[in-house]
Amino acid sequence: MKTTILNRAILLLCIGLGLLSGCSGVKPEKKSAQVWFKVDPGSAGLVTGKVMFDGKRQPGRKVDMEGDPQCANLHKNQVLDESIAVSNQGANALLANVFVYIKQGLEDKKFEPSASQVEINQQGCWFGPRVLGIQVGQTLKVTNSDPLTHNIHPVAIVNREWNQSQPPGAEPFVRRFTRPEVMIRVKCNIHQWMHAWIGVVEHPYFAVTGKNGSFELPNVPPGTYTIEAWHEELGRQDQQITLAPSGKSEVVFSFK
Repeated sequence: MKTTILNRAILLLCIGLGLLSGCSGVKPEKKSAQVWFKVDPGSAGLVTGKVMFDGKRQPGRKVDMEGDPQCANLHKNQVLDESIAVSNQGANALLANVFVYIKQGLEDKKFEPSASQVEINQQGCWFGPRVLGIQVGQTLKVTNSDPLTHNIHPVAIVNREWNQSQPPGAEPFVRRFTRPEVMIRVKCNIHQWMHAWIGVVEHPYFAVTGKNGSFELPNVPPGTYTIEAWHEELGRQDQQITLAPSGKSEVVFSFK
């Protein structure tokens, strides 16, 4: 009688453990691998554009580095904080450091993170680049090229906020972001004038305008998209486009 009760108890235990111990010989299901979307090069198109500035051009603000003489001594000339960086091309004023990306239209597609690294460098007591983009899961490489200690602190809201010091001569370190977030403000807790911005998206279709105000999003699958342009002081704008197979579409933004 005791043997029968014991056998039943063992059987119930096996069932309760989800057959993980092999009591029934049934193996647990394997988790399926992520299937990444592959762009068809035969139908992919190109999105290009530029960002204009409509307004009176303002001189850059002087950056006061006297709080740390080591920082001040790294520069022969006065450093300007050109948050609104404008250059002229003929009669047009063009805006740099604008983050442009596909905001909507790719929700049904999953893209493999790029294997390349995106780097942010601390040099001259300044972050460079000022604005950068990165994919979810892509590697961010953080470098300190200065002869003094810095601290990089991305003030993330959706992603995990982190804060790490980096002494002079230290090896670069890497981080990754796990969720999309446009934008993440970056600061240095040691030098309050240092700041940058990181745009994190789930796909490779993003760009930052250079001095000529232009951007390019290549290898885009055909479809209807919302393109957003973000600037740290002038705000956000978006436009909708429809890209035909192997087509080209140009988008022009104008910030005031």
